[in-house]
Amino acid sequence: MRQTTNPALASGAQADRTAPEDGAGHVLRRLIDPRSLRWKIAAGVAAVGCAMALGVGILVHRTTEARDMNVGRGEAIRALESAEAEFRGAQSVQPSSSTPPGYRVGDVPDELLDRLGSEPAPVTWYDTRRPAQGPRMWAADHVDGTVLAVWVDMGAELRSLQALDRHMRYAALATLAVVVPLTLLTVELVLRRLRRVVGTACRIKRGDLDARTRSHGHDEISEISSAVDLMADALQDRLRTEQRFTADVAHELRTPLTGLVTSASLLPESEATDLVRDRVQVLRGLVDDLLEISRLDAGAEEADAQPVPIGDLVAESVRRTGLETRIAVTGHPVARTDPRRLDRVVTNLVLNAHRHGAAPVEVTVDGTTVVVRDRGPGLPRELLDQGPQRFRTGAAERGRGHGLGLTIALGQAHVIGARLTLTNATSPHGAVATPELPGEAGPPAA
Repeated sequence: MRQTTNPALASGAQADRTAPEDGAGHVLRRLIDPRSLRWKIAAGVAAVGCAMALGVGILVHRTTEARDMNVGRGEAIRALESAEAEFRGAQSVQPSSSTPPGYRVGDVPDELLDRLGSEPAPVTWYDTRRPAQGPRMWAADHVDGTVLAVWVDMGAELRSLQALDRHMRYAALATLAVVVPLTLLTVELVLRRLRRVVGTACRIKRGDLDARTRSHGHDEISEISSAVDLMADALQDRLRTEQRFTADVAHELRTPLTGLVTSASLLPESEATDLVRDRVQVLRGLVDDLLEISRLDAGAEEADAQPVPIGDLVAESVRRTGLETRIAVTGHPVARTDPRRLDRVVTNLVLNAHRHGAAPVEVTVDGTTVVVRDRGPGLPRELLDQGPQRFRTGAAERGRGHGLGLTIALGQAHVIGARLTLTNATSPHGAVATPELPGEAGPPAA
């Protein structure tokens, strides 16, 4: 049998806070959220790709530049050797008509002269003083006491190096344009498995103890999924043990309690007899509550839906509590629900408001929504966060918390398909319990 939602684990308000958002708006916000793991991984991959592209680009640029410099120096040295041969043949320092185009003798730059005076000849120098004319590679040497210098044009090499840098940038951008989307796609496959684990955990938190991820694999996400499944198995076993214990205790107490009720009815009338009968009735109510909770836990309760005048039923439920409560009904709403279970929900909420809140207690009926409100200190934060907890009471001698009333109200609301929300009012202060029946209010009964 499938485990039903455990009323003791969550209230309506808590379920609303823990349920995952649905809709296209949430999906869009999740996709563009820069704090998501998707974009963090994509940014990391992009950063690593940029760093690799920058490193490779610098390495290729410097290697190519060094090769061009070596080639330029070689060409300049060969041009210098040709000029030296021509100079020795002509015995003149002026360039002759047979000097190869692009070679120049004379007008030696000061930087080249400084090098020629401090370094062993021949020397070379890369000249970038004239950007409009392009760079040059100079070579100089002493020939028969005369400084002979020539240069070769390096503009083609510079343009080739610039084109190489430009193509590497384009290649890096193209690579990132392919790698980043592929990274996002790969990360999405991983995040889908993580979201499945999160969804399973949320379902378990809302009380669906049969929820499992059932992931297969040997990676870290599979280990997380297996851990969640093991936790759910352990939690389910403990809760079922608790439910069986509750049911067993209630059934075992019912037989001696029946004898106590019969014996109390045979006692002579006196003040002590009234006290005994009162305590027996309290014990009987507790046993009945335990039996009701055990049936709710086992999922054995089914609603007997029928058209019910909501206003009249709520008014009668409040009247039978015998407590002073304000009632306001809008119109004559009729809804299809189980009157006995709705009466149980309203009665428990009104009794809880008087027991733990403060007067005045107000009950408002508007369509299929019933609002029970008091003017007390409000519900404790742990109840709003965790939902009503069984076997906890607001009595000072037994610690803080709530007993079985809210737990039964939440369970019966679940059986009839109603949504029970527990909140605190801000102005004025007080606790607000709002059961909302499914569907819309129909016309008044004939």
